[in-house]
Amino acid sequence: MNGEIHIHDTVALLEDLPARHFLTGDALVLRRGQVGTVVMTYDGSAFEVEFSGRDGRAYAVLPVKAEKLIALRESPEIVTA
Repeated sequence: MNGEIHIHDTVALLEDLPARHFLTGDALVLRRGQVGTVVMTYDGSAFEVEFSGRDGRAYAVLPVKAEKLIALRESPEIVTA
């Protein structure tokens, strides 16, 4: 899976993760299915992911292992025979 995720990809969590609010430091739980954006890669084994609200403001930024993420796709991949 780590070859499928790149910087600026939209990803979703495959399991719940503890986090801290980006500004306040309050404890958060990011739930399975929570959507974020990859902002940095760590040799393909982990990614720095930013989670933001509908207003575009980040509420959490944290490293997430590749196996805990799935890349979200907006269009199908063309297959050649």
